[in-house]
This record gives sequence, C-alpha cells and structure tokens, in this order.
Amino acid sequence: MEDLLLFIIVGFVAQIIDGAIGMAYGVSATSVLLSIGVSPAVASSTVHAAEVFTTGASGFSHYRLGNVNRDLFWKLVLPGAAGGAIGAYLLVSVPGDVIQPAIAGYLFFMGAVILRKALRKKPVEPAELKHTRKLGFVGAVLDAIGGGGWGPMVTGSLIGRGMESRFVIGTSNAAEFFITSVISVTFLGTIGLELWPMITGLIIGGVVAAPFAAMVTRQLPDRVLMILVGVVIMILSLRNLIRFF
Repeated sequence: MEDLLLFIIVGFVAQIIDGAIGMAYGVSATSVLLSIGVSPAVASSTVHAAEVFTTGASGFSHYRLGNVNRDLFWKLVLPGAAGGAIGAYLLVSVPGDVIQPAIAGYLFFMGAVILRKALRKKPVEPAELKHTRKLGFVGAVLDAIGGGGWGPMVTGSLIGRGMESRFVIGTSNAAEFFITSVISVTFLGTIGLELWPMITGLIIGGVVAAPFAAMVTRQLPDRVLMILVGVVIMILSLRNLIRFF
C-alpha cells in the first residue's frame, strides 16, 4: 500500500510534467525508481508498462483532435518499434553493475538536454525534417535502455527544427504508444513485470493527472517547468552516480 500511494504521487507529478511540456514522464519516473534502489531493467519495464496506458490515452486524444501527422507518424513508429525491442533486449542482457552507472549518466545527459532546450531560442523558420527514421530508431533504443528519453530526444528535436508543436507532440505521443507497447512486451517475455504496486500507482497517478496538465500549462510557462525538470533529473542522476561509485 505504501508503494502504491508513493507511486500514485510519482505518476501524478510525472504526467503533469509530460502533459505540460510534451516530454519527461519516463526520465522523471525512472530517476525516482533508480534513486530508491530499483535495478535499471526493472525500472524501465515498470515505467514502460505504465506508459502503455498513459501514452495510449494521450495519443488517442491527440488523434481525435487532429494533432497527428500521418506521414511523420509512420516515419517514427516503424523504426521506433524495432529500436525499442532492441533496446529492451540489450538492457536485460547486460549485467546490472555494468549498466547502472551508464543509465545514471544517460539520465543526467537527458536532464541537461531538457535544460538546454529550455534555455535556447527556438528557430523562427521550420527546418527540413531529415533523418526522421534514424531519429525514431535511436530515440526508441535509448528510451528502452534508459527508461525514458523519447520525448526529450524525438519530440524536442523535431520542435527544435521548427515543426509546429501541436503536431510534433500529438504525433510523437501517438507513435510512443506503439513503441512503448513493443518495449513492454519485450520485457514481459524476458524478465517479466514484477512491481505491480508501482506500475498500478504510476497508472492511477498518470490518469488522474491528465486533466490537470492543461491547467499547469496555462499557469506555468514551459521554459520555467523545463528548467525545473532538467535540474531535478540531473540532481537525482548525480546522486545515483555518487552512490554507485
């Protein structure tokens, strides 16, 4: 029950962040899991199992609102599904004492990426969307291994190229549902899903938080929220690195 209540709160906060800025659910929740001693593979499997529900609801909502670009969707989802399966398999194949500091370092880097995107100026003119399939593949591999990062890597990169935010966030969330489902199935077939109180808590917290994300967006500027999220993720990751070494 204590785990359930704790991760309802974690899921709520992570979904508020993700709903407001279109990224950071995975890296936020995974950083918390790693900070309390959960292994990288179990942390990633737990977060992705919960994300099947949150990304499904989010992606469907964006589809109904017309925020999904079909051409971009297929360019992301097909290579992303392949990359997600490969990343999940690699994570469970590498010993935990080897992968743990690497994951903490990766999440620290993701925090820095979010912080950098918050502080830099957005381009005025849209840039040509090149290498989108490669971006989807690499983003999904890193998302599976690191327990998150699809948003900062893929959504952030596409918005940074000048594409309209609502189409990027909507399409990215719709594609992420299928990619997260593939990752979860891969984990289920390899190490299984163990921490059901945590998974359930993340799902409940995320579902409850979804309607409030828009309120946060109106009250708190994206840049301020991204700075706060980036700093918190970097602090949690640095703590994990210090504790490991």
